[in-house]
Amino acid sequence: MESVGNGGLGVRSKEDIALDLLKFVAGSTGFGRATVPSTGFSGAAAAKPEEQINQLLELYSRCLSVVDGKGVKA
Repeated sequence: MESVGNGGLGVRSKEDIALDLLKFVAGSTGFGRATVPSTGFSGAAAAKPEEQINQLLELYSRCLSVVDGKGVKA
């Protein structure tokens, strides 16, 4: 990680910004939330916790790439 030499005077690391972006995307899309059972047909089964963790880590790495200015590979 990069060291910031301003003694915490409002300068944020790329990792912090990427984490905030991850929170925004996950919160806006409902990513990682448990599905509420309903009557009738339902979508795909809920992902296992390990799969959710892997998806969150992948999303974080994509957010970090965007913050670094590298873009996202489709």
